[in-house]
Amino acid sequence: MNVDLTGAKWFKSRLSQAGQECVEVAHLDGGVVGVRDSKNPTGPALVFTAGEWDAFLGGASDGEFNRPR
Repeated sequence: MNVDLTGAKWFKSRLSQAGQECVEVAHLDGGVVGVRDSKNPTGPALVFTAGEWDAFLGGASDGEFNRPR
C-alpha cells in the first residue's frame, strides 16, 4: 500500500514517558493507520487498514500478545 505520510499527525500514548523510546501512530486519509518508531521519525512506517488496526487493538486488549511467564 502506497500512502503519503507527509501531512501525518503522529502521536504517542499519553502513558508514554517523555524521552523514552515509543511507537507513534497516525490516523491517515482513507481510514488507514500509520505506525512508526519514535526514535527514527524519518525512517519507515508500517501502514494498516482500519480492519487490521482494529484486529491488532482487539488482540492487544485481550492479552493475545502477552509473553508467557
